[in-house]
Amino acid sequence: MPTLLRIDASAQLEERSLTRHLTGLFTRNFLEQAPDTKVITRDVGLNPIPAIDHKFIHAAFTPPEEHEPWMAERLALSDALVDEVIAADIVVLGAPMYNYGMPTALKGWIDHIARIGRTFSFDLARGDTPIEPILSGKRLVVLSSRGEFGFAPGGVRAHLNALDPALAACAHYFGVAQADIETIAIEYQEFKDARHEASVDTAETRTRALAAKLAGAAAQAA
Repeated sequence: MPTLLRIDASAQLEERSLTRHLTGLFTRNFLEQAPDTKVITRDVGLNPIPAIDHKFIHAAFTPPEEHEPWMAERLALSDALVDEVIAADIVVLGAPMYNYGMPTALKGWIDHIARIGRTFSFDLARGDTPIEPILSGKRLVVLSSRGEFGFAPGGVRAHLNALDPALAACAHYFGVAQADIETIAIEYQEFKDARHEASVDTAETRTRALAAKLAGAAAQAA
């Protein structure tokens, strides 16, 4: 039975959020093909994850056998978030582009997922590449929306795209290889013209097809 982890990071309410529309569409179509799928949902946009602070860092980088009682409490939410990623076969991110980058809520979630000893190891004996992922074999689906257009590689605003490279850089924390990231984006949102409508239609079609493809692959692997 596959497990799907759906993360929504939009600050918009449900009825105004294009990314929630896409993550919902993906989830429904995936379940049509693989009804036994376990779905874990976490809306960090409407229920933001607290920012990390010096206490979090202290606790996270203290070996478990040396933990003081307060450290377990400080890391409890992070542990729960990491457990959800560990359980997932596919991570579906509803990730709108805000000011050319990721929403604060999504960055907060990633900061809690990037945990030494849980999602990555650190060993200076490896030389200049001391970080090594602990998790592997998962897939990442990024469902996004952008107010402008041309953010894909080769596009007129590709140089402004700080969202997709940041997610790709952090994907190893989720156990995702670069080749296993799929990104679908709605563009022209601020223009509200025929190009936007066409972009929505294309994103919906691609989202349905990707959900069916990944659900079929999961069913074959079961």
